[in-house]
Amino acid sequence: MTQDELKQLVGQAAADYVNANVPEGAVIGVGTGSTANCFIDALAASKGRYRGAVSSSVATTARLEAHGFKIFDLNEIESLPVYVDGADEIDGTGAMIKGGGGALTREKIVASVSDVFVCIADASKRVDVLGQFPLPIEVVPMARTAIGRRVTALGGVPVLRVQKDGSPFITDNGNEILDVKGLRISDPRTLEAHVNAWPGVVTVGLFAARGADFCLLGGETGVERIEYRKA
Repeated sequence: MTQDELKQLVGQAAADYVNANVPEGAVIGVGTGSTANCFIDALAASKGRYRGAVSSSVATTARLEAHGFKIFDLNEIESLPVYVDGADEIDGTGAMIKGGGGALTREKIVASVSDVFVCIADASKRVDVLGQFPLPIEVVPMARTAIGRRVTALGGVPVLRVQKDGSPFITDNGNEILDVKGLRISDPRTLEAHVNAWPGVVTVGLFAARGADFCLLGGETGVERIEYRKA
């Protein structure tokens, strides 16, 4: 199967899980990226079961609205039974690198209030140690250079994310992203807390303090459900 076919497979598996386990009338948390898009497309067939969705990005909002979902601001919602999103990497504990699509801050906010975090990914995203995928850090623009020095001191190589025209990539929150290469992240929870404490960091794309509860992982033999033991 191609990678696109695997994404569609796990997107459908996530829609099946939500339809089977989330009560009618609930609001669903939805992530950002190509795999999340496959979930949105699969869930659209049963959109009438749900009151609407909380979106993690402008792009996701547009796709949900195109399918007829009502979008809620997170401040309007008292509970979020499930959040479904992809990952750029996921390790054996359910810790992830996320943010390849630039929505890491809103994704982390929505994930933090969800009862269940479902990661959907193809098998290429499963790793033993995080860090081969560059680690995104959303930063306030004036702090970019200072944070880059801190990253370099950790042994990483910070690269400012740019658009095709060479201008800085700007997040939905009006900030910039440093993509950090060269890290081997054996303790993602500790590194997440450390980087998040730096002045000027909005958030780091490590999802370890609130990692996935389980992953629907698509491979050549189908979709594997991997559960993660929480401390």
